[in-house]
Amino acid sequence: MNAAPQMGRSGMGTVVLASGGTGGHLFPAQALARELEARDWDVRLFTDTRGLAWRDRFRQGSVSEISSSTLTPGKPWKLPSQMLRLVRGYRQCLAEFARIKPRAVVGFGGYPSLPVMMAARRAGIPAMVHEQNAVAGRANRLAASIGGAQIIATSFEPVYGFSPAQMSRVKLVGNPVREAVIEAAGIAYEAPDAAHMFNLLVFGGSQGAQYFSQVMPQVVAELPHAVTKRLRIVQQCRPEDIDAVRAAYDAVGVKATCESFFNDMPKRIAASHLVICRAGASTVAELGVIGRPAIYVPLPHALDNDQLRNAESMTKMGGGWAMEQKDITPDGLAAFITRLRFDPVELTRAAQGARSHGRPAAAQALADLAAQLARPALAEDSSTT
Repeated sequence: MNAAPQMGRSGMGTVVLASGGTGGHLFPAQALARELEARDWDVRLFTDTRGLAWRDRFRQGSVSEISSSTLTPGKPWKLPSQMLRLVRGYRQCLAEFARIKPRAVVGFGGYPSLPVMMAARRAGIPAMVHEQNAVAGRANRLAASIGGAQIIATSFEPVYGFSPAQMSRVKLVGNPVREAVIEAAGIAYEAPDAAHMFNLLVFGGSQGAQYFSQVMPQVVAELPHAVTKRLRIVQQCRPEDIDAVRAAYDAVGVKATCESFFNDMPKRIAASHLVICRAGASTVAELGVIGRPAIYVPLPHALDNDQLRNAESMTKMGGGWAMEQKDITPDGLAAFITRLRFDPVELTRAAQGARSHGRPAAAQALADLAAQLARPALAEDSSTT
């Protein structure tokens, strides 16, 4: 383990966060870390090699790499080496726990969290998991069973994948979002009338960006002039697609900003009148907190169809519309966008529905649960001093 040097412990003690190395897991971990640190807790993040790229988002010296591996039951010849790496990570965690003596452990999913959760159970450290999606990930399912998680914090209602016995430990808190999202939530939604510009935001992960780069120019080409003459598009594209997408929009006279990455995405969301996007957990959470209407196109063939469930949770609250990729045609989507463009009442209603789904206090609620979990250990330590 690339462990950080021992630092002075905060007044309340240490909480360990365990997370896979992707943004979907690390965004909520980052939000919880900031909230706990504001409450005088010392926070450490245990993650994998990918997660180290995020270390600048956490307090200096608080991020450690552990040995881990994704399990691939469909490739049994790889399982022995994968299990060996997980066992190595488990032993690393036990050694580190003996050194820093955490009061509690919070797992955010991804297989790198599993050895941390298992070590917490072995060391008798109270532990909980946070599930970002409407369908529980495999690592969190394991952590909720053999990992001994005492609390299962969830982001969606309903949540799928946990056993009936595990559901008794479920606490709905929402998915913590970045500070920039909370700031953007202060910008009220105003649907434009026909005489004003209409701001359309299109974004997705790598696969989403590729799909939208292919289909959205076709959709825009089908829009009537009454829409395109006052249409402004902001779109996330893969670097190799940017020039072609820009050229396609230029050809129909549409103003477009196309980039591979936007550092100010919460502001871009707040400035939009309609969003077209995938339905990852962080995306749905941020759109809910900011309160913007969206057409969700869930990633097809996603593991356990979690994005479709995420989108359904939002659309049941009236916060947007879910369209499966296989059902989308350029002319059909163009007709739907055209209808929304000239229906400010429906857009406003969807923005309100999205906001009703959002949970801007999720980080505080999750921190409350972590503190509740750590309190018995804190009391026990105090009684022996």
